[in-house]
Amino acid sequence: MNFPIVRHRRLRASRAMRNLVRETSLSVNDLIYPLFVTHGTGIKEEIPSMPGVFHYSLDRLEEELAEINSLGIQAVLLFGVPEHKDAEGTSAFAEDGIVQQATRWIKQRYPEMLVVADTCLCQFTDHGHCGVVVQDAARGQAVIDNDPSLELLARTAVSQAKAGADIIAPSNMMDGFVGAIRAALDEAGFEHVPIMSYSVKYASAFYGPFRDAAHSTPQFGDRKTYQMDPANVREGIREAEADVMEGADFLMVKPALAYMDVIKALKENFDLPLVAYNVSAEYSMVKAAAEKGWIDEKAVVMEMLLGMKRAGADILITYFAKDVVRWLKEG
Repeated sequence: MNFPIVRHRRLRASRAMRNLVRETSLSVNDLIYPLFVTHGTGIKEEIPSMPGVFHYSLDRLEEELAEINSLGIQAVLLFGVPEHKDAEGTSAFAEDGIVQQATRWIKQRYPEMLVVADTCLCQFTDHGHCGVVVQDAARGQAVIDNDPSLELLARTAVSQAKAGADIIAPSNMMDGFVGAIRAALDEAGFEHVPIMSYSVKYASAFYGPFRDAAHSTPQFGDRKTYQMDPANVREGIREAEADVMEGADFLMVKPALAYMDVIKALKENFDLPLVAYNVSAEYSMVKAAAEKGWIDEKAVVMEMLLGMKRAGADILITYFAKDVVRWLKEG
């Protein structure tokens, strides 16, 4: 049957009708809000390239957590900006590391808040890479050594779990990282702590503002030898499959906006909860265009995040989380 018997506009005639037949929804339960914590006191500093996003010292964290909690956001993703960096990123797994301190702080005051700990070394190393750097004599250059990096990442994950992290989120893209972390967590008695793997993380141009925020820009080269080529989809499925076999509890695609097809591919191939990371440049571009008056920020953000959900994401990590909740409450 076709027009005039079939009239698609019948189901668009009113707001109530559109709500009734809506296929994809967005709610506060879908959202994880990233937080940047740092050493020092009295610090609440806006990140220049990310309007509305701040570095917080622990003594200023209450004002942010109180707002997050009042909005009903149930999960935060912690990124630490340390005062000390070295070649192995030892402050990443120190008992008094900034992520560990912030985790304990949050869990003491907001025990029901889910703390997701980013598990990587790049913010904590003086070279800005996500693993151990060694000199490759044959190639005459510095390279990231995969297997020794796994040991440090596993130590970091265990230290975060000991501090009270509810979810470990390794973002390093070393081969075998999920298996190494799962084994270390289990051995340390944290069998109950799930792993939210950055399974399909691309060597993307969309990370620029985040690297300013986390002070994690590589001091030499780039991350293309361990993060994925933006041209590849099938490789992403292989990466995700390896993580599933190694014990991942969540899969993630990062970035999200230019990788909707990858989100869809993972949704079709795996049955684990799927996370889309709406990354820093995706946030900053919208903020900049809205500031110029070129776009309707609310409309663009909601459409963008619905697109990620429509592609297959179950969970969204987004710097827009607080704004989204307010907009949802407005109706």
